[in-house]
Amino acid sequence: MRIITAIDIIEGKCVRLSKGNYDTKKIYNENPLEVAKSFEAHGIQYLHLVDLDGAKSSRIVNYRILEQIAYKTNLKIDFGGGLKSNADLKIAFESGANQVTGGSIAIKQPDTFKSWIQQYGAEKIILGADAMNEKVAISGWLEESKEDLIPFINSYQKKGIQNVICTDISKDGMLEGPSFDLYQRILEQTKDLKLIASGGISAFNELPKLAELGCEGTIIGKAIYEGRISLKQLENYILNQ
Repeated sequence: MRIITAIDIIEGKCVRLSKGNYDTKKIYNENPLEVAKSFEAHGIQYLHLVDLDGAKSSRIVNYRILEQIAYKTNLKIDFGGGLKSNADLKIAFESGANQVTGGSIAIKQPDTFKSWIQQYGAEKIILGADAMNEKVAISGWLEESKEDLIPFINSYQKKGIQNVICTDISKDGMLEGPSFDLYQRILEQTKDLKLIASGGISAFNELPKLAELGCEGTIIGKAIYEGRISLKQLENYILNQ
């Protein structure tokens, strides 16, 4: 299972939210590049970088941070937040993203999102299927759509999607453990899905459980920043897989 560390950006700073609520913002570091370099120094290869300003606005905002990290580390970056147009996607890839994650656009502009899959290939495009009460949430988790989570994932698998990041918003940033049951149901009701678990990771012993379920990757953010999981533990886990 791939270990993917997370950096969320607001106003150029490394922050974390609780349950996607912008009012709960906590700044952990004013230099995201410094954080990214510390991840890389401990053997981390993958970074989930989220432009939270972009997620709330109508366009990509913090692409300069993406550019800095992409050109000053060897991390493989998936970038999300605020990707609402072909121009945004072009900026993200030109700024060094290896993959991009689309969530709101997959609901609001499905034809555009499908064209991205066709143009760039399924390996480059990740579906962000984030859920509250098993309904897909959009617009930086500020809105709940009418789409049921698992049928939504299934519908995009038929269009070529292979990689899906799923966050149970009720768990995100709460350090109460991930949604094992939800991930199990998703994996039972889909075929050949590369499911990336996100949200709620609170302790190192949860990682083998997610791997056992069949998750292809897991995103870890707040547990690192709050000292619940050390980078040394992650380094050893990666070495011993």
